[in-house]
Amino acid sequence: MVGAFAVGKTSLVKRYVNSIFSEKYLTTVGVKIDKKSVALGDRTVDLVLWDVQGEDEFQKVHVAYLRGMSGYLLVADGTRLHTLETAVRLKKMIDREIGDMPFIFIINKKDLAAEWAVEQDSISRISEERGWVAMETSAKTGLGVEDAFMTLAKAMLVT
Repeated sequence: MVGAFAVGKTSLVKRYVNSIFSEKYLTTVGVKIDKKSVALGDRTVDLVLWDVQGEDEFQKVHVAYLRGMSGYLLVADGTRLHTLETAVRLKKMIDREIGDMPFIFIINKKDLAAEWAVEQDSISRISEERGWVAMETSAKTGLGVEDAFMTLAKAMLVT
């Protein structure tokens, strides 16, 4: 899980792993690790989920947290346009430092769609121009969360 500060990375992991959502905001310091076993066809796959601290003007994502990953969710907050720019910057850094690997671009907080600063055509344009798989999620309602993680898990098995 990588993205800007407060885009909902921790909430997405909690929704996926524990089926819970909390309005209480807790800043991730460093990295928080969770695990979930999922069935993919006739296989059981153990997903080890690294919830990496958010990037902002004061702190950057540490490359050391990314080494050894098989794929990632690149998360932006639909209510804050600058988080989309941060996601694009993080993707470039990961490609440069780690290399090309499966990822899913997530625009979170769909439950606040009326407040979105990111326009639908911006999301479509970014994903089409770059060839990214983009999905909209809401950690609060659970919308798209399971699909996002499962799509990533399937993509990682293919590579």
